[in-house]
Amino acid sequence: MAGVEAAWAAIRLGAVVTIYEMKPHKFSPAHRLDGLGELVCSNSLKSLSFENGSGLLKEEMRLFGSLIVEAAEATSVPAGQALAVDRERFSEYITQKLIAAGVKIIREEITELPEGRPLIIATGPLTSDGFARTLGELLGTDGLFFYDAIAPVIYKESIDFDLAFMGSRYDKGGADYVNCPMNKIEYEAFVEALLGAEKTRPKGFEKIPYFEGCMPVEAIAERGPDTLAFGPLRPVGFTDPRTGKRPHALVQLRCENKEETIYNLVGFQTSLTRPEQKRVFSLIPGLKAATYARYGSIHRNSYLNSPLLLSDSLELKENSGIFLAGQITGVEGYCESAAMGIVAGISAFMSSAGLEFTAPPPSTMTGALIRYITASESGEGKGGFQPMNSNFGIIEGGGGGKKRRAPVVEKAIMDAISWRTKILQLSGVSGSVR
Repeated sequence: MAGVEAAWAAIRLGAVVTIYEMKPHKFSPAHRLDGLGELVCSNSLKSLSFENGSGLLKEEMRLFGSLIVEAAEATSVPAGQALAVDRERFSEYITQKLIAAGVKIIREEITELPEGRPLIIATGPLTSDGFARTLGELLGTDGLFFYDAIAPVIYKESIDFDLAFMGSRYDKGGADYVNCPMNKIEYEAFVEALLGAEKTRPKGFEKIPYFEGCMPVEAIAERGPDTLAFGPLRPVGFTDPRTGKRPHALVQLRCENKEETIYNLVGFQTSLTRPEQKRVFSLIPGLKAATYARYGSIHRNSYLNSPLLLSDSLELKENSGIFLAGQITGVEGYCESAAMGIVAGISAFMSSAGLEFTAPPPSTMTGALIRYITASESGEGKGGFQPMNSNFGIIEGGGGGKKRRAPVVEKAIMDAISWRTKILQLSGVSGSVR
């Protein structure tokens, strides 16, 4: 997704582009088509509605001339409010469009960094073993992660603060955490529901080892009924304001962004299905009506420690001329990956032309994703940096409820148009290019 968008964005600005693609000589465990832009796990590119972050992101991508959105609309199949496609026609459309535009496609596996610059790396979550080793050498042991263990992220406005409260353990430091205290009955009901919940089945190419530091919350609960209360839900150092006593267990949520609009369920990486996450976690006091910016997951992925390594131009801070794009940068989802490809393609072109690049503003969903993956505060905290999808919790001014999102969406679209116009003017390209 990211590689084809990067190529398309760059060639339309006047670049000469070469894509290296290892298919059909070598396939990842998840791919089977010879063409580019192959959707693996789903034929859906999520919602078209502007009430969802993914809907706004696709509109911005359309404004930026997205090949993915164009191809999806040309090969769409009925799916209600979602944008779903015929996967084979979608891949064929993208491949032929790039060939017709003059993109050179070399079909071979790359295991070492090519010498040419600028260079865009968009190898995705299933980066081949050979090139993954090269990336590891380039980025260092702290620079590249190979598995996601992601906890859910919840909108702060949906938390019931009649039951939850802000505070820190033993009142040391600031009141930085949202705390949801549980009595014994509440805790036992939660554990019972957790153990009986339906889990997602790992795909054939996702043989994921569980490490102690990223155990699914349900796997911890399987070790014994009190394991969670002595682990991630330990209540030591807190007082339940409902009783004036220490609670039996306590769930904590940690802030995920500067605006303090979205909070991460600490220690709740999970393989539960999304409906089960919503059902089971609603049993936590204060989270009955919680709405989710991101659901938890555990799956095979390769991604960078982007806040440490990437600038907002998506160029490596310590390796001039090398740009990263796609899910490997720490965004979650097809469209999010593709959007990073658009930005990387534009950024790499401007770098080669000696032009100054400025990232989309954080008032756009595209810019908000870039800010999230490259801002230093995203990598802070006990949990470190974790991937993120498009949601209104990360966009500038977007932390309010659905009724207050219309002006945020309007501003995002206007700012996206302004950014596109600026890029075209700087690049000397006709404003008709979209």
